[in-house]
Amino acid sequence: MPAAFAAVYAVLPLFPSFIVLTAVAFPGVSLVPRPLAIAVLLFVVAIAVFAATVLRRYPKAGSQPLLVPIALWLGAGLLSAALGLDPLRGVVFLLVALLGAIWHCSLLRFFGDRGVATAILWSYLVSGTLAASIAIVTVVTRWPVALYVTSHGRATGTFVLPGELAAYLIVFLPIAYAVTQLRVRPAMRALAWTALGIGLVALCLSYSRAGWMGAAAAAAFVIITRRGAPRGAAPAVGAIAIALVIVFALFNSHHDPSEDYTRLAIWRAAIAVIDRFPLTGVGPLDFPRIYPSVHVPDADATAFHAHDIYLTFFAELGIVGVAAFGWLVWSFAVELKRRIARTGSAHCRLALAAAAGLTGVAVQGLIDTMSIVIFGLLFPTLGLALAAAGTGDPSDRPEAD
Repeated sequence: MPAAFAAVYAVLPLFPSFIVLTAVAFPGVSLVPRPLAIAVLLFVVAIAVFAATVLRRYPKAGSQPLLVPIALWLGAGLLSAALGLDPLRGVVFLLVALLGAIWHCSLLRFFGDRGVATAILWSYLVSGTLAASIAIVTVVTRWPVALYVTSHGRATGTFVLPGELAAYLIVFLPIAYAVTQLRVRPAMRALAWTALGIGLVALCLSYSRAGWMGAAAAAAFVIITRRGAPRGAAPAVGAIAIALVIVFALFNSHHDPSEDYTRLAIWRAAIAVIDRFPLTGVGPLDFPRIYPSVHVPDADATAFHAHDIYLTFFAELGIVGVAAFGWLVWSFAVELKRRIARTGSAHCRLALAAAAGLTGVAVQGLIDTMSIVIFGLLFPTLGLALAAAGTGDPSDRPEAD
């Protein structure tokens, strides 16, 4: 299991390239060729099959507190797909989401086993540092030219779109910072500081306004949990205020200004879809199919999603899917609070860092929809937070000394 976890975290920065396997005309450039994307997907599926086999062979009672909420959300997706515009696309959505669910369950079951947490952190830090470095290099060298031009000079790397890179870093950076505070080997602590520095540079160069606000929300969460509400309130508000100033100062920097207006039109189109299909939505990944029939004349001709993760869920999964997702989030918050109270916040720095990243992408999701969050970060990071809160930080174990 340590090797399996290390492998899946190593290829996580390549997940956005799976979009090249679809027929969607996405507004970006993938550095990962189609054959490699297929190979990565098959590799991840093989790891998931292995993990599911091991989970069945070594079950543990009470280790899956979110299993029912996750199953219900997947069930809501299945219902929406069956009644939606394109059931086949819904099946693809469910299969990819199922991979994340297996990843989640494996983290909760095996995170406390010897060597697992260490393997995860080493792989996560190394792959995240490399991914951020590639994104920086492509901006500095302006190569590939197509990627630089299409992204308007914004850091993107292997993530196809700058916002996808920002979403990955919003979750990655708090975890890297948490590792610098753990009692781990000097080499891992040095790697964590390096990852934090390079990741921050890549996040800045992404020029993602939603990403910056999400990162500010994650930073505010970290400050509050480390310093407490009274002492941490002012610095947390300051972090958000600084991000707001930067966003407004660089409002159209490295962006196509038309985005500021077409996004509003896309939101109106999403509301129109919800008005027509309120119960079960149009089906997972089917927003692009219905969008041309509901958008206003001055909007973009195509839209891959609603540019708001909550509107996207509502439009594609309906109120049934939104209610299931809301219960999943509520169940996670209750369980995380219970585990932290039992373990002690001093031993849950990694869990709180993962929760900070989730808070950040939740804020980013107000004005964008990131596939890497839905398919690569959501379920695994929920699992990482609960697993770390339930077993304590890796520095509490002998192999981390």
